[in-house]
Amino acid sequence: MLFVLPMKGVDCMVPNVRTHPEFAKAIQEAAAAGVRLLAYDCVVEPDSMCLDRPVTVYAYPEMSVLKQMAEPLLDWYDASRRILPWREEPTPYRVWVSEIMLQQTRVEAVKPYFERFMESLPDIKSLSEAEEEMLLKLWEGLGYYNRVRNMKKAAVQIMEQYHGRMPDTKEALLGLSGIGSYTAGAVASIAYGKKFAAVDGNVLRVVMRILADESDIADARVKRKVEHWLDGTMSEKRPGDFNQAMMELGAMVCLPNGAPKCSECPLSGMCRAYAQGNMVDYPKKAAKKPRTIEKKTVLILRDEERAALKKRPSKGLLAGLYEFPSLEGYKTEEEIVRYLNELGLKVIRIQPLMEHKHIFSHKEWHMKGFFIRVDELERMELSGEGKEYWFVDAKQMEEELPIPSAFAPFVQKMKEVCR
Repeated sequence: MLFVLPMKGVDCMVPNVRTHPEFAKAIQEAAAAGVRLLAYDCVVEPDSMCLDRPVTVYAYPEMSVLKQMAEPLLDWYDASRRILPWREEPTPYRVWVSEIMLQQTRVEAVKPYFERFMESLPDIKSLSEAEEEMLLKLWEGLGYYNRVRNMKKAAVQIMEQYHGRMPDTKEALLGLSGIGSYTAGAVASIAYGKKFAAVDGNVLRVVMRILADESDIADARVKRKVEHWLDGTMSEKRPGDFNQAMMELGAMVCLPNGAPKCSECPLSGMCRAYAQGNMVDYPKKAAKKPRTIEKKTVLILRDEERAALKKRPSKGLLAGLYEFPSLEGYKTEEEIVRYLNELGLKVIRIQPLMEHKHIFSHKEWHMKGFFIRVDELERMELSGEGKEYWFVDAKQMEEELPIPSAFAPFVQKMKEVCR
């Protein structure tokens, strides 16, 4: 689609949504469909008009605002960026692993996990060949365990389809298990220098505040729109640094929950929310459904030297991980003893431990723990789907079996008792 502008000295062309809404809509639909938008200014003479220089076309007015971010943002990033292990050696594999780990997890918490993972599985081939239990143990405490399972599936795909080399296009990266638009954009831009936006929650917050945009960021269409805006306006020469700078700004300065550090922001001069003084009103997001609450009674069953663990089913929440046996709801000591007697166990001593709450994205576990000394763990019945018990000592529990962080306080109590 070619536009001829009968004038000189034009920086960009932006459709006027207010005065020509149908024209603006047509341009935006064309851009979304992949139509290339071209514009040229002209040298106008009394009897002629000649195309001269190309003019950038922005399908959305917001893009002309966001285009101004790159220079001050990158200057700030060069002076203020954190030194992180995956940034200092941004190979495709290291970028990929770090980005998957950083989903739903703080940077400081990820650092030791990343170093340990790289030491144990330094490349795609080793990841593709890793045993699941080893993977889960390396991931223990990071949560969302399907992330690491999908990483292994993707590693196998890369070995089989790309001869062990991670693909360098966003389209090919999106074809790998567990890689969505954000991770694909991050790997393509940071590791390969390709001009693709990587839009996560931090980036969405920055953009929505700069534009004072009322859109609901829980709507997937809004994220796709922001990706399109940034794809067309981000730094041409440093796309990877641009993406990291946007993430860094959201993580360190443009903070959520009413605490932005606007005095430190390199973009405050162009931020509409800051100019209006209502930064904390953005971004807009529809309220989530309240989490369901599940009450559990956790049983730390121990004989002379070992404790009982149960492996969770292979599908569903915390699939394939190990946990202490538990009963649904809060049980009395008498109910617990009666239950254990039915399993063939003789209770020598029972004592209540701490209460602990663990929050998942969609539910909460409210747990009450009991330490129970029994005569012999082998008497427990082992029959039935998902009821296989493992009898392990504290060292095995710590070094070999992956146990979700939901049970971390109970694991710590077990170690203290076994000392």
